[in-house]
Amino acid sequence: MAEFGLVDTEGADAPGDEWEEIDVSDTEADRIARKRDRKFAQFRERITDADQFKLEESVFDEATYGALYKLVQDGYVDAFGGPLSTGKEANVYQALGGDGAATALTESGLDAAPDQPEVAVKVYRINTSNFRDMRDYLEGDPRFEGIGSDKGAVVKAWVRKEYSNLGRARDAGVRVPVPIAAERNVLIMEYIGAESGRAKRLTEVEVQNPETAFEVVREYMRRLYDAGLIHGDLSEFNLVVHEGELVVIDLGQAVTVHHPNAEDFLQRDCENVASFFRRQGVETSADDLRAFVVDDPSE
Repeated sequence: MAEFGLVDTEGADAPGDEWEEIDVSDTEADRIARKRDRKFAQFRERITDADQFKLEESVFDEATYGALYKLVQDGYVDAFGGPLSTGKEANVYQALGGDGAATALTESGLDAAPDQPEVAVKVYRINTSNFRDMRDYLEGDPRFEGIGSDKGAVVKAWVRKEYSNLGRARDAGVRVPVPIAAERNVLIMEYIGAESGRAKRLTEVEVQNPETAFEVVREYMRRLYDAGLIHGDLSEFNLVVHEGELVVIDLGQAVTVHHPNAEDFLQRDCENVASFFRRQGVETSADDLRAFVVDDPSE
């Protein structure tokens, strides 16, 4: 790796302390699944017959297929590809985006967004997601007051939360995947990778300029904090290298600075990041990193 560049903040929004309300009521996907018209039934049959989805039939509920159908109908996805990653809580698939995805990427300011961009489709599993871990991050977040204990509502809230966090981070000048659309338990975002596969995590590459990489990461942490967010699970595993840039991923668990466990999450992030870069030869500590993150950059 050669150089890492920071995202230019010129013209970027300066988020304050306002928070949008998250709606977890039934979506169009739920209504599509209940109606089960002929076109939806045909779409569902094609999806379940596709090799990349065959193992998912037992864990995807009807409304998940409804969400995928709605996203296709809205022009966000033209064709589904193979899995990029699989996990207990979510699978991520590569897909060919439609006009809606191309428009979203262009409006985001992304350079040279193609007419049919590749996108990442993240499908959270309602049945097997770790409900308790999600609740720990949602409780205390002012955007999710009154969510209740319904598992489906919690997962839908989590998806809306990740979509919101990505947008807020991007507005603050942090390089993250561009959020494109969210429908029920499905999130569509910019695909970070190339034809050869997904972008490599920082732990998977040889960091030839660790000082510069560390400066970029700590600046992104500070920009997140200034925007009222703490990643909550930041480490070398959630930082990827893409076209000479460091990209912060997996912001689903990011919390507001008002969360009751915000300080603990920030301290853990600082310890993880400082530990990794110390192993790369950078002189730093979790305390020094935390002091940089919470300091007012105008001072």
